[in-house]
Amino acid sequence: MSPETKTLHQQTKDRHKAEQDITQLLLIRHGLTDWVGHRLPGWTPGIHLSEEGRRQAKALAQRLASLPIEAIYASPLERTVETAEAIAAPHGLSVQLRENLGEVRIGEWTGQTIEDLAKKEEWLAIQFYPSGANIPGGETMHEMQARVVAELDAIRKAHPGATVAVVSHADVIKAAVAHYVGLHLDLFQRLVVYPASLTALRFSKFGPRLVLFNDSGTLDVLRREK
Repeated sequence: MSPETKTLHQQTKDRHKAEQDITQLLLIRHGLTDWVGHRLPGWTPGIHLSEEGRRQAKALAQRLASLPIEAIYASPLERTVETAEAIAAPHGLSVQLRENLGEVRIGEWTGQTIEDLAKKEEWLAIQFYPSGANIPGGETMHEMQARVVAELDAIRKAHPGATVAVVSHADVIKAAVAHYVGLHLDLFQRLVVYPASLTALRFSKFGPRLVLFNDSGTLDVLRREK
């Protein structure tokens, strides 16, 4: 074997080893419910995917069927569990529930309409200064971000070199992405995560990389109604 061939062979081995060391987290928002865009459910029990949400979950499951997903985790709320079960089915996996992947605990805002909340000064503060604002009776955005990041770090360390799906909620995913890409929490509301969308992070010894964000496999989100 010539020196050039040996070098190429070693480079191929090194690249293959580096790829084996990369852990992928697929962060997935649950599918549509009748509450999305209208009312804040928080941890309200009994909120299930709508018919459109079930269709979204099934379509996403088909898109992800060819990926070598090793495990799937989810927030314990019904809408996330139903989305996760659809994704898990083609892989023959059971869904592992983690409370720390759950929605923001919104205290007194639970069940209120977005229209009513938008009239409150506290709501505006959460949108523009989340690191310094408080939800009445709920957790702070810092507290939510800290618990979610700790859970995701534990999950990825439990599955080195694997691809793992995690089904959660919009603000939770946005806060996690903000942490891993170094975006201040006060700017995380500039991120948008749609129902049944896919966001992917890769972790190597050189740190995290955002490789896919808010992907729904369609350009419908870019179309404007006339």
